[in-house]
Amino acid sequence: MSEQRSPAGGRYEDELAQALPEYAERVLDVADLIPPGRVMTYGDVAEWLEQGGPRQVGRVMALYGGAAPWWRVVRADGVLLPGHEQRALGHYRAEGTPLKEASRAAEGHLPRIDMRRARWDGGDRAEGHT
Repeated sequence: MSEQRSPAGGRYEDELAQALPEYAERVLDVADLIPPGRVMTYGDVAEWLEQGGPRQVGRVMALYGGAAPWWRVVRADGVLLPGHEQRALGHYRAEGTPLKEASRAAEGHLPRIDMRRARWDGGDRAEGHT
């Protein structure tokens, strides 16, 4: 039986192994560790990993974060992820994430994450953190 090749000419197994870069795996691993009801900023994740920065973490979450608890990795100002506000808000309310309700004058009347109360510093980290 001949080896299967992808349309790009490589072996499927090799392409699957390369589909999720190591840095992306590490970012998603951190997202999985954030407890329900808590959040880390993109910068917090990069700092924990001691690699990359907020933009790199944001890019990983945009490209690969769909299967991870993406709503727990947030902007430092607590604004809900544009285009995903209602889905994120549902998760925050279900998990009891501290929110600051928007004032009536605020456009869209969407709350923000109460970063002072919701931000997780990685305390009680799981063993084996890299």
